Amino acid sequence: MSTYQEKLSLLSDMIAFARVDGQINEREMRFLQIIARNLKVEENVFNDLFCNPVPHITIKDEHERILHFYRLALLMHANGILHDKEQVAIHEIGVSMGLSPYATQTILDAMAASSTGMVDPHFLLEVFKAQQN
Repeated sequence: MSTYQEKLSLLSDMIAFARVDGQINEREMRFLQIIARNLKVEENVFNDLFCNPVPHITIKDEHERILHFYRLALLMHANGILHDKEQVAIHEIGVSMGLSPYATQTILDAMAASSTGMVDPHFLLEVFKAQQN
């Protein structure tokens, strides 16, 4: 993520996605706070995004789009409950990002089968790379 504005856009997207099921629970909020800290976004700026989201910035770099998709998928699994609205939204987001629907479904299936809800980063990239060929 190269610019501060892109980081804010990412967080705004994640907050909007967390609200898809109608609420943001404590585990989702903690996950969002961790992402904000990792992106070096100040707490007051992060909190302001809940009332004042920033405009969406399209991510040009494919690796960054894959990473963003994965962060959203991790957020979806953060509370341990997979809502139908979240599943529909994650697929729509993946398509809108220009990612392979087959690859995104493969990742989501692998995350659902994982005891931690996570996948190996190499597996993540390999799934998307295989779809490019």
